[in-house]
Amino acid sequence: MARFVFELEAVLTERKAAERRKQLAVAALERERSGMEQLIRECQQGILSAREALREQLDPGRAVDLHSVRLQAGASLHLVARAQKAVLELAGIHRRIDAARLDLLRAAVRRKAVEALRDRRFEEWRTDQRRREHAALDELSVMRAGRTEADE
Repeated sequence: MARFVFELEAVLTERKAAERRKQLAVAALERERSGMEQLIRECQQGILSAREALREQLDPGRAVDLHSVRLQAGASLHLVARAQKAVLELAGIHRRIDAARLDLLRAAVRRKAVEALRDRRFEEWRTDQRRREHAALDELSVMRAGRTEADE
């Protein structure tokens, strides 16, 4: 029996590989986003801890050590600045993720177009194979009928 061969199989393979590369790019950006979000959470936790430590140092019943209060406030400001920088970087990552997802979507559409063409060509091939089989069976029937008439 004949075997279906899709003449654009190499194109389909390349489209699948391109889509996979786009998926990996999106995954890398998602990992970067996740790491940046974790950094922001750590900064927020550090800011809360610094604020609590500053509150304890400024307790009304204690003597105030201005040097340590100034150091604590500086550390807190540093964490705030670091968190703000991370938020800006996160916004950039989100833009890059959106662009990468759009590229991934385009790659998937290109792959699906070639797959749809392959499916259509397969159906055409299968229809042609059935037509040929029916023609061959008809030919055998005609030959058999001709032989039985000749034998009579």
